[in-house]
Amino acid sequence: QVQLVESGGGLVQAGGSLRLSCAASGRTFSMYAMGWFRQAPGKEREFVAAIRRSGRIYYVDSVKGRFTISRDNAKNTVYLQMNSLKPEDTAVYYCAADSPPYSDYAGYDYDYWGQGTQVTVSS
Repeated sequence: QVQLVESGGGLVQAGGSLRLSCAASGRTFSMYAMGWFRQAPGKEREFVAAIRRSGRIYYVDSVKGRFTISRDNAKNTVYLQMNSLKPEDTAVYYCAADSPPYSDYAGYDYDYWGQGTQVTVSS
């Protein structure tokens, strides 16, 4: 079983940056696909970014060119660097891990989820 803990959220002005971190427990972190999702007030959960074991990366169109997902397997940590933030990026951001057999990278069937970290972007 894997435990995920997100950190790095906060309040930032539009155009600013934040880096989210997700620390994972376990010896087998490197075998997991990792993803970031977000949920804004009154809206459904949305896929943001994912990174496979192979390093293949996926982003939702709305964050391409602004967000970067990366992972450090030695630290059991996945990151989401968020630049040029917009008010519409305001949401609770969730880290997720997927073990084999892998779910769709943008789906909601990841095996493990963190508790979320709040990101608020003011205009």
